Amino acid sequence: MMQKLQRFGGAMFVPVLLFSFSGIVVALGSLFMNPMIFGNIAKEGTMWYGIWYVISQGGWTVFNQVELLFVVGLPIGLARSSKGRAAMESLVTYLTFNYFIGGFLSQWGPFFGVNNWNKPLVANATNGGLKEIAGIKTLNTSIVGALIVAGIVIWLHNRYFDKKLPEFLGTFQGSTYIVILGFLAMIPTAFLTCLIWPKIQLGIDSMQSFMVSSGVIGVWIFNFLNRVLIPTGLHHLVYIPFQFGPAVVAGGLQPYWLQHLSEFAASSAPLKQLAPQFGFPLYGNEKVFLAPIICVAFYATAKKNKKKQTAALVIPAALTSLFAGITEPVDFTYLFAAPSLWIIYSLLAATMNTLMYSFGVVGMMTDGAIGIAAQNWIPLWANHWSTYLIQFAIGLIFAALTFFIFKFMIEKNNYLTPGREADDVDAKLMSKAEYKAAKAAESAQATDANDPYIARATAYLQLLGGPANITEINSCATRLRITVVDPNKVAPDSAFKQNKAVNVVHHGQALQVIVGLDVAQVLERMVHMINESGQAGNVNTEADDNPFVERATGFIDLLGGKENIDKFDSCATRLRVTVFDEAKVADEAAFKSVGAYALEHNGKQFNVVVGLDVDSIVAEMKQML
Repeated sequence: MMQKLQRFGGAMFVPVLLFSFSGIVVALGSLFMNPMIFGNIAKEGTMWYGIWYVISQGGWTVFNQVELLFVVGLPIGLARSSKGRAAMESLVTYLTFNYFIGGFLSQWGPFFGVNNWNKPLVANATNGGLKEIAGIKTLNTSIVGALIVAGIVIWLHNRYFDKKLPEFLGTFQGSTYIVILGFLAMIPTAFLTCLIWPKIQLGIDSMQSFMVSSGVIGVWIFNFLNRVLIPTGLHHLVYIPFQFGPAVVAGGLQPYWLQHLSEFAASSAPLKQLAPQFGFPLYGNEKVFLAPIICVAFYATAKKNKKKQTAALVIPAALTSLFAGITEPVDFTYLFAAPSLWIIYSLLAATMNTLMYSFGVVGMMTDGAIGIAAQNWIPLWANHWSTYLIQFAIGLIFAALTFFIFKFMIEKNNYLTPGREADDVDAKLMSKAEYKAAKAAESAQATDANDPYIARATAYLQLLGGPANITEINSCATRLRITVVDPNKVAPDSAFKQNKAVNVVHHGQALQVIVGLDVAQVLERMVHMINESGQAGNVNTEADDNPFVERATGFIDLLGGKENIDKFDSCATRLRVTVFDEAKVADEAAFKSVGAYALEHNGKQFNVVVGLDVDSIVAEMKQML
């Protein structure tokens, strides 16, 4: 289970790393196109505006196509082989999924509760939960739908991509076979999505009237849902009816605010008295005060030898959130690694915004600092500066609170946020590299002596015990992720560090070699050498195809490792194990997480309730031990 979570977290970084640069581009575009900051030169229709508009549009690419980004990016991190083909299969299957949804809704929309299928889509509107993805009119399932489809395709690819079909069907092997299977799988998947997703959307929609009429409580619920639902895409159903629709005022809060901005600026009456309904669009405050400070917490909790690398990741993300109000680079950095932190963040954000509203802070504050300044601080400061001092005070208090809560939670629970990899140094002697690995390395070096990655790839392959000791190898943002046959054949951490690795993290047979941002190039050379060595067939993890291997590996780890197991056998549905040190054995919850039903023990004697397949698991354990 731990190995799968580590792999999933690493795969999520593939698309996430693109957010930072794009966010900076959008922030700069927003800044340089603002006439309140740059004057007439930044007005629409000028050459200056046109240039920055074009640049800004390019920056929106990854944010406007985020579903496609994850559909393509996840297979790159999780497919065991032919990753490029897996990405293509995932994209085609995801498009098929959306075409099926469109087909179902166009024919039987009312049956699924969608009565607006034939209406044209309108910008800045909920469109009844509909959206256009890659030119396909479909349900707006955001990245939830993308991750589900990508997960199905990855499973199909890893299991069936290399399947040999009869000779007369040979043309359908490989990617074509996966796309065919994906096509068939998407029919029920799309049907169930049409059946379930509109009801979820309807539930969100029905809460609007309650939020509008509930005062402070309604403001809190609005801000909480608008933040916590971001991963599902359902937050669009929360804020769009308020900001651009008639949920509160005719025409939406955004145009209403701009139409009356000059009146608000000229009046010295309290802003809350002038615009009492503007406690809802305060969610830009969390982008300015909280998201950047979360990045500071990541840096503060990072290991000393990972500070520079962590800073390179979080500084662009923090600036993007602060100035442009785009929080995805921050959100996806920890959303899947530590979901509880996401809930805490949503609670803090909603409470901060509601407290600001209670103290008289209202306005059109949905963007980052640039947008908030342009629509609030700059035009209204003369008569309403005291309101904004209150805003800054509350924001800074919650920023400090967020920092300490995140720092405490990360350290207490050892969440794998950026820079949190373990750091330990061994002093053992390096084991001898296998002959074929050395020959493969010589061949690779002879191919390109000037290649800066060959030496490191060669060293890492040898230090891991050679190709024959590797059952799986892939990478994430900065790490090689490897599963080995025998951890004892792996060299000490110090040997890896002598070859420019930053660190090595161990979890039983799963290892992470922290390489750096050029990990993809190093991995490519290693895979080439494995192929040259004749061990290519051993690269794919058997655990993904054989569930008994995965469970056996997990049980060995939870029992304290190979060195802690004295003897073991099976009895009916139980795995009976005698250990040397009972203190090294994990608790029952940990065993349940890898497929056990219960854990019983008496002293050094442990009974793991496994099920009727216990003999298969014992057989795998015997091979490993």
